[in-house]
Amino acid sequence: MKFVSIIMGSKSDYEIMKNCADTFEQFNVKYELIISSAHRSPERTKEYVKEAEEKGAVAFIAAAGMAAHLAGALAATTTKPIIGVPMKGGAMDGMDAMLSTVQMPAGMPVATVALGKAGAINAAYLAMQILAISDKDLAVKLKEDRMVKAKAVESDSKDIEVIL
Repeated sequence: MKFVSIIMGSKSDYEIMKNCADTFEQFNVKYELIISSAHRSPERTKEYVKEAEEKGAVAFIAAAGMAAHLAGALAATTTKPIIGVPMKGGAMDGMDAMLSTVQMPAGMPVATVALGKAGAINAAYLAMQILAISDKDLAVKLKEDRMVKAKAVESDSKDIEVIL
């Protein structure tokens, strides 16, 4: 069974990362969601990644704030794709998390998406695009979703546009 794993560094990340899970549910994509910290529970994190890979995890989404080491810790543990979602908060309001997530050494890639809700949703979309490489039905659903979004923009514009 193929699925995507969502790992949050703390429970405070759940309200934002629920958007990631909700996006998977809209597309009927299987996922697991846990809280595990690179700093406070490193052995749990490492063991979970190993078990998730054995069960069929295709990619891992890591949400963390402040030092945001979770995505990097996952990248050190697996060769599966890692998608980092930096979380707002702390003294730098998420900028420290963004920099920690995006600044990985060569050979240890972490795809980094936007801070917060947009990042949580985009992490789900990016993971689904990875899954869609070998899942034609999901690829079709993603293309249809893009068309719906494009039509919504056109509809919104028609309600207010003024063209000479």
